[in-house]
Amino acid sequence: MPRLDDHLWRGPCTKGTKHRSHLRASARGLVAKAGEMINSSGSGPSLLAAHGAPGTDPAHGPQSADVGGQGSSSHVNSWHHHLVQRSLVLFSVGVVLALVLNLLQVQRNVTLFPDEVIATIFSSAWWVPPCCGAAAAVVGLLYPCIDSRLGEPHKFKREWASVMRCVAVFVGINHASAKLDFANNVQLSLTLAALSLGLWWTFDRSRSGLGLGITIAFLATLITQLLVYNGVYQYTSPDFLYIRSWLPCIFFSGGVTVGNIGRQLAMGVPEKPHSD
Repeated sequence: MPRLDDHLWRGPCTKGTKHRSHLRASARGLVAKAGEMINSSGSGPSLLAAHGAPGTDPAHGPQSADVGGQGSSSHVNSWHHHLVQRSLVLFSVGVVLALVLNLLQVQRNVTLFPDEVIATIFSSAWWVPPCCGAAAAVVGLLYPCIDSRLGEPHKFKREWASVMRCVAVFVGINHASAKLDFANNVQLSLTLAALSLGLWWTFDRSRSGLGLGITIAFLATLITQLLVYNGVYQYTSPDFLYIRSWLPCIFFSGGVTVGNIGRQLAMGVPEKPHSD
């Protein structure tokens, strides 16, 4: 028979044992949960790196960057390709205009070159066409560039028919400078100045075109004065230092004409890419 003191001792001991075992189980559960939280927080970045952040695809991220780089590179190549094409066309236009217009001036004895530099086919010095071609390329590229810098795209009479009429008027002005006979060069100069301004008003009417035309006329006149002064060639009956007084009008109208050609060639060309 169990004694009463055994029940008295076993009762409290059994309850204490159960309480301690319950505490140990709770502690083990907390430790296990803490370990799971630590493991999940440590594996989170690796999972994001492996599977990608929400809304992104790591497999397509570098590919999209490559596609963007290829698109930018193709845009740059296209822009440079158009630039080279326009330069060649403008150079060719300058060469042709120089051959035609200078031939008229030489035949009318307005411009005189030394005999040893005259080409037998075109009755002109060999260096005149390439110099005029290079100048035409620079001027033709400069006009649309200045328009874009000023934020004023030129939209007045933007069609090739208008450009061709402008070229025809320019050739007519140059023809008049050699063919028309006036009492003095001052009257001829005033007439050609009015015709040149009329050409600008009819086919351009932009402030940038007027400013560039005046600047081109000034620089070209200065260079011509230096060439004539150094004996490269000369003009008959000079009345403006070493040249004819109407020559700046020819340079002004020529700048406006080549500028219109350059603007027309620049239409539809992609803008120059900017590097960020």
